[in-house]
Amino acid sequence: MIKRFLSSSPVALSQGIGLVRIIIGSLMAYHGQEVFNPELMKEYATWDTFQESSALFMVYLGKGSEFVAGVLLLLGLLTRVGAIITICALGYITFFIGHGKFWYEDQHPFMFVLFGMLFFFTGPGAWSLDAIFFKKNHSE
Repeated sequence: MIKRFLSSSPVALSQGIGLVRIIIGSLMAYHGQEVFNPELMKEYATWDTFQESSALFMVYLGKGSEFVAGVLLLLGLLTRVGAIITICALGYITFFIGHGKFWYEDQHPFMFVLFGMLFFFTGPGAWSLDAIFFKKNHSE
């Protein structure tokens, strides 16, 4: 038992990835649900970062992207699409809205970028709608 624990072999890999995906998806959807709060969205649009004519559009696009990516990851539906949306939206936050100091100040959004990369490369893991909708036909 201890030998397996200390080995480099994965332990419940699909379930572990699925559990992390569900948690990350829930957090993304939670952060993105602010898109349904017009007062908060108008407040975000006043930030110095958004001092352009399309400020409100950019704020809605960003929060909407977080919400959509979160729901896709939570459900494990079109997981790689959700991962790409996560990488783009939180990468923009890290490097354009934030200061790009992902090793110090902007760790939180950059961690979501890394999780997006994880799900892009691994897929959804266990408990996903992708597994149901895109099931391979094993009789081929």
